[in-house]
Amino acid sequence: MPFRVVLTVVFITASLAALLATQPTKPPAGLRFVVKIDPGQVGAKPASGRVLVGIAKKGEIPDFTNYKPPVLPILGTDAEAFTADKVVILSAASDVFPLSALNTLTPGEYAVQAVFATNPDINLPDAPGNRYSTPVTVTLDPAAGTTVTLTLDKAFEAAVPKNDETHKFLTLPSKLLSDFHGRPMNYRVGVVLPPNFDQEKDKTYGLVVDIGGFGTRYTDARGIEPDPRFVKILPDGAGPFGDPYQVNSANNGPYGDALIREVIPFVEKTFRCGGNPRLRFTCGMSTGGWVSFALQVFYPDFFNGCWSQCPDSVTFDRYELIDLYNDPNAYINAFGFDRPGTRTLDGDVISTVRHECQLERVLGRGGRWELSGRDWASWNAVYGPRGRDGRPVPVWDGKTGVINKAVLDHWKAYDLKRVLVQNWPVLGPKLSGGKVHIWVGEADDYFLNVAVHILKEAVAKFQAPVFDGTIQIEPHKGHIPGGWSRKEMLDAMATRAWGK
Repeated sequence: MPFRVVLTVVFITASLAALLATQPTKPPAGLRFVVKIDPGQVGAKPASGRVLVGIAKKGEIPDFTNYKPPVLPILGTDAEAFTADKVVILSAASDVFPLSALNTLTPGEYAVQAVFATNPDINLPDAPGNRYSTPVTVTLDPAAGTTVTLTLDKAFEAAVPKNDETHKFLTLPSKLLSDFHGRPMNYRVGVVLPPNFDQEKDKTYGLVVDIGGFGTRYTDARGIEPDPRFVKILPDGAGPFGDPYQVNSANNGPYGDALIREVIPFVEKTFRCGGNPRLRFTCGMSTGGWVSFALQVFYPDFFNGCWSQCPDSVTFDRYELIDLYNDPNAYINAFGFDRPGTRTLDGDVISTVRHECQLERVLGRGGRWELSGRDWASWNAVYGPRGRDGRPVPVWDGKTGVINKAVLDHWKAYDLKRVLVQNWPVLGPKLSGGKVHIWVGEADDYFLNVAVHILKEAVAKFQAPVFDGTIQIEPHKGHIPGGWSRKEMLDAMATRAWGK
């Protein structure tokens, strides 16, 4: 009897397996995006890069760089030698931002778009030459196993405004950057000329290097108002690893020297600037706040003053809220909680560092946050060393947040407080006379006020000479312009330049 039972069970199981094999298989639950490239977009040589799929509300265009809530899922994966006979499939198994967002998406109609990022010189999803699909409206339901096919049938083009009497948009070949990268490289800069520049041919002007916030493109110079006393230039905030911050770095190359030795001399000669350090100034907010301060510190004899508002972290004693030198982990604070990255004016948490870096992992080749081109990746590329693979060495592990202390000696050269403290006997006389002006809100969205406090405490101790710049920290102000109006700043520059 036991023997016959066993035979019966085996027979039934085998029969059931045979029956199931004849039935159509149901696709696994979850969303799948099949990305194809149109044969007309392959190019002479198949390209490799990062394929991204973005989801937006119906009627909107996906934003591939936003990490502030509310956010909808973005997916990323690599594609090597992408050709028309291949497909790239993205799903919940791909790099996804936010974490676990794809399979919890509320069923409904959405706009979906794919991008194939390949531009080696401008690390942005919409960089010229990157392919993309037309956004389509689809019904997405993770539980139903929805599959969406997207075809990369277009390519982004460089959108450069036309030059006019007061606004010029220059793309200047840079020998310094080309030599570093081993390929032709350009330095892009917007130029804002004074009114009546063409009529007042005998007049000489001062120069203001006006740096925008993170990722500000040189084409945004069209929004800068002309001033009768100054030529203004807006450097491009896009480079191979994100915003290059207009300083020399091991990864981006000699952007600082290219600005000082190539771009500014060309602009001053072409547009009748005085070519005198007394007539040169820097200004900016956020990224521009750090860059304007850094240019004044790194080239103290070249400029006659900086006006820097809510600058990015001026010391890595507080890199936003991270103490890079002493904290073991970027994502987790000393109390065991995820470290805030941004906040509201009243102090509520908008995002965490881990959350922000998850987006960067989706954007970066190989799921590497340090290749994303976004904020943390850009800083890492500017401040950090170059690895043997020719790419930036990450200052922390993208998954765990554990800080790599071995790279911090390289970072110290960009810690502006540390640079001033260690070199004040030399830098002090060159920065004296009220050259440095810094303002930050005490409730800065990105906690940048904390580093400014540390800087202010450090410079208050300087002797021979004493620090005679201004550092203002204003209560209940966030990440906004403050401390002086645009007119007040330009008037102060004019007084330093011409005494009036």
